[in-house]
Amino acid sequence: MELRTLRYFVAVAEELHFGRAAARLHMSQPPLSRALKQLETDVGATLLHRSAAGVTLTPAGAALLDEARTLLEQAEQARVRVAAAAGASAITVGILGDSTDPGTTRLAAAYRRQHPGVEVRIRDTDLTDPTCGLRARLVDVALTRGPFDETGLTVHELRADPVGAVLRADDPLADRDGLQLADLADRRWFQFPEGTDSVWRSYWNGGEPREGPVVRAVQECLQAVLWNGTVGMTPLGHEPFDQLAVVPLTDMAPSRVVVAWNEGDANPLIRSFVQIATDAYRD
Repeated sequence: MELRTLRYFVAVAEELHFGRAAARLHMSQPPLSRALKQLETDVGATLLHRSAAGVTLTPAGAALLDEARTLLEQAEQARVRVAAAAGASAITVGILGDSTDPGTTRLAAAYRRQHPGVEVRIRDTDLTDPTCGLRARLVDVALTRGPFDETGLTVHELRADPVGAVLRADDPLADRDGLQLADLADRRWFQFPEGTDSVWRSYWNGGEPREGPVVRAVQECLQAVLWNGTVGMTPLGHEPFDQLAVVPLTDMAPSRVVVAWNEGDANPLIRSFVQIATDAYRD
């Protein structure tokens, strides 16, 4: 059995869906299905029941899942120890957004438990660079939000958060149960500076060109609404100031929490970070 095939199996066993597992592994479904069929041949047992309703584990599959997780963790630890011996005992993580997110807190604790000898350097970035300095090689991996230009990057989704319009609490729309973008068409929005990633700017402006004050940080966004009565968007669940309100936007795609790194970067500390982040945000 190859470690790669075991990694494929674990993804399918955890997602219980070939499509989601393929997306998580950044591959198409046919080679994933072939790899799992070959794994079943190698172990001499059916590991997965496939049906129109989805995928379920057989008793043999459940047993292999525990063993596969242990083997993959041991292999990852070996890679990290070798990297540390070679001098790669530190990783720089770029963080954009709310560092108090429970997923981030779980990730930090889990990474520290698994890699107590690795120094984690944090680079907190503002909203003008959603890649947190990846392209400039200022960070090894970014914990951020999409969408943004993914050219040259590998991006893995951790969670999708619905978004809402952030308004002054005394705004006539603040008491609504939900809004659509059309309800805000004639309003001034906070916006990001020229030169900011165009995909990122378009999403946070609801896909339309807007006018309004330029902001660079979360607090500036909230202050722009508070002082100027402008509007903008924020993930639901973020607590605004007492004088502000967040109303769900029913026609906006969710904001994706993602981990991203430069394509082709084989640093084992990054691979381990991505796996631990996936587990932390799933919990």
